Amino acid sequence: MNTRRRFLRSTSALIALPALESLGFRRFASAASQTATPPKRMVFLGFGWGVTKESWYPDRATVGRDYELPAGLAPLKRHQGDLTVIQGLNNQFNNEAHWGSTFYLTGANRYAEPGQSFSNTISADQVAAEQFGKETRFTSVQLGCDNAEASGHGPGLSLAWNRQGKPIAGLNNPVAAYHRLFSDDNTPLADRQAMLRDQRSVLDTVLTDARSVQRGLTKTDIDKLDEYFQSIRDIETRFSKEEQWLDVPKSKPKDPVEEPPSEVEGVEEVKIMYDLLVAALQADATRVLTYRQPVETFIRSLGATITGHNMSHYQPGMRMEVSEMRDRKQSELFAGLLDKLKASREPDGSSLFDHVCLSYGSNIQSIHYLDNCPTVITGGGAGVKHGRHLVMPDKTPLCNLWLSLLKGSGVEVESHGDSTGTIDELWT
Repeated sequence: MNTRRRFLRSTSALIALPALESLGFRRFASAASQTATPPKRMVFLGFGWGVTKESWYPDRATVGRDYELPAGLAPLKRHQGDLTVIQGLNNQFNNEAHWGSTFYLTGANRYAEPGQSFSNTISADQVAAEQFGKETRFTSVQLGCDNAEASGHGPGLSLAWNRQGKPIAGLNNPVAAYHRLFSDDNTPLADRQAMLRDQRSVLDTVLTDARSVQRGLTKTDIDKLDEYFQSIRDIETRFSKEEQWLDVPKSKPKDPVEEPPSEVEGVEEVKIMYDLLVAALQADATRVLTYRQPVETFIRSLGATITGHNMSHYQPGMRMEVSEMRDRKQSELFAGLLDKLKASREPDGSSLFDHVCLSYGSNIQSIHYLDNCPTVITGGGAGVKHGRHLVMPDKTPLCNLWLSLLKGSGVEVESHGDSTGTIDELWT
């Protein structure tokens, strides 16, 4: 970075030179490769329509290490010593049996704002991203699927919600995810800088116009305008970060990944998304990921002829068989993801798995049951003592788990959502 470029950046109204200088070495090599201790990462995987409760949950009478994985989790047998299966967790404000991810990571009360039928709060991944995302090109990455409501996810654009409770967009197919994460923009640097300046100019104009109408507004309108200004500030922050990385080629993963085929869905789609997830962590492109997984196309790719919704309302017979088949295949792919994380080596010789805190589950139990959210956690990132089946007192806030994993991963936070405390059993 030459002297002239440093001077130009220092004159920017939005980028402070000292902040850029302190991060200078990270612009040319991933921070993970520059540190003796590999960084912590957090990954949240969520699926809609719940599970088959008769064959997914371990026997409640067998807690601790002496438990048997049921049929729905059996493909994870080789990783059992590195898993923690938890029962008894739920979001107390759940009231939509078709919304498998809307409030999954937030625990919010949709009626918290008087006079409104929907509100949300920040998701656990974004709490982590505020701390972990400072040193990576992408503060966080949201993977998703098309037609998410058909897969039992409910409102939202991904699993992620920002601090204002607004949805954060996701990358809904492997091709989009691949290019966003790993494809370099061949547009000349000067042209990209010009486009960014034009975007900022438009943003400044909109902001000026918005401020000109502040006088004489009602409190409700002022609140709405404040929310609008916060959205503008969020965009400014994103522009600032994009400028920092504008002339830095994207890092490539240790294990090369090829561009995915354009027509892929269901089982193959999840496989590829898992590969891209691992590659993103290897390249230190981000340290916080979420993945809102498909269910509708997933069961169709397994040969099912019913919809995900109808499968979720199962009863003994074909619907239940499809639900159980879905559980087993999801667990099989999840086991494959853990294989890849364990096989990926860090510069210090440890595995990527050792530094990742990973959760897997749904906001829905099964059918229309919203208690006992299916929950599996794994990875060494939060220091959890795995290999156990834990049964918490019924209606323990799911947010107690998110708070525990955040704190265990080193995120500075005192509470999250409707949490009442941490789950100390994770470490004892």
